[in-house]
Amino acid sequence: MTPRRVVLVTGLSGAGRSSILRVLEDLGYEAVDNPPLTLTEELVSRGDRPVAIGVDARSRGFDADIVLSTLERLRLNQGLRPELVFAYADEAALLRRFTETRRRHPLAPGGRVVDGIAQEMALTAPLREVADLVIDTSDTPLPALRRQIESRFASDRLGVTVSLMSFGYPHGLPREADLVFDARFLRNPHYDPYLRPKTGLDEEVAAYVEADPDFAIFFGQIEAMLRLLLPRFAQEGKKYVTIAVGCTGGRHRSVRIVEKLASHMRSLCLGNTGLDMRAWQVTVAHRELLKAGVVNASPPETISFQAQEA
Repeated sequence: MTPRRVVLVTGLSGAGRSSILRVLEDLGYEAVDNPPLTLTEELVSRGDRPVAIGVDARSRGFDADIVLSTLERLRLNQGLRPELVFAYADEAALLRRFTETRRRHPLAPGGRVVDGIAQEMALTAPLREVADLVIDTSDTPLPALRRQIESRFASDRLGVTVSLMSFGYPHGLPREADLVFDARFLRNPHYDPYLRPKTGLDEEVAAYVEADPDFAIFFGQIEAMLRLLLPRFAQEGKKYVTIAVGCTGGRHRSVRIVEKLASHMRSLCLGNTGLDMRAWQVTVAHRELLKAGVVNASPPETISFQAQEA
């Protein structure tokens, strides 16, 4: 019998916790927001649907230690598969969101928003440290957040979800990344006036990047590393791997490498590992292009890895 999923969603006010709950509800989860903590286990015991429960500093009786002890008791039940998701955003992003919505911070209703943010960060720090998934929404558009939640919680797949992401270094490393590759040493299309306004999704940019004499070597070494690491991740029970490729602007070189990786994932021979690789999934996201409003037309793709005979 497959354990029933129970997702506790917590995090900072304004960081997207409610949006995550709505996505989970759309996926068929029974979603309950901010119930008294003492009722959490009773709510989980009812029904047979997967459950998503929102918990934050506004919850009656909120205490990080109580949340953690509740989570530990749920994990003792072999019929359940509990996970803790923490929604985070940096102070600048939270301040901007509270300013745009003109809302008061729930922990500082009569004071400064920045003080409420600091207080909430301190209160929830123990939860962030042990969360199964920390989602940094500082620069994440809602469609990208939805795809991230769907790829992890839509169903119980046999294999691993591999998330490929391009990004620009000046905007910070993706906090969710398991592996990061730096493409800044490749020649930069930004300095070509014709290529500058284009992106790594365009054929001209792709050809320019791949014409670098070191591109083929670099790309081949990335593939070789993935052939080694992905089966080992799966053997250790890891279900989600985020592979990030960065360049200076996050528009040209990293985008091209991520697109090429996505197209090559199907042909990667991962060796005779004894793993069932029929339901591995790959998703693609271009962080800086999403922020700039460039449409990312690469939907999640279910791929089949063929094990190589020894």
